[in-house]
Amino acid sequence: MSIMMGLRVQVDPARFEQALNSDPERLKAIAERSKQYGAIHHRFFANEAGGEVLVVDEWPDAESFGRFFNDSPDIGEMMAEAGVTSEPAPVFWRELDTPDKF
Repeated sequence: MSIMMGLRVQVDPARFEQALNSDPERLKAIAERSKQYGAIHHRFFANEAGGEVLVVDEWPDAESFGRFFNDSPDIGEMMAEAGVTSEPAPVFWRELDTPDKF
């Protein structure tokens, strides 16, 4: 069963979005690399209150994400250019088997 990875970063969401969209080829290359390491899904979300972006990924396991992240120094460079002020600290979540899911 896959895991969800959440990574909260302190940043102005508008600046973050603008920076990522300014070089779509670099972002697409990172996305393709993540798929090679096993990524299943990937999204960015902005906090409605501002000041924060949440990265949400689905991976086969935490180790696959760790290998990808450690082999991708361009992610840190891109985050710095986007104005991220917090150190990335991924949190991994496993699905619970409950009767209310849909």
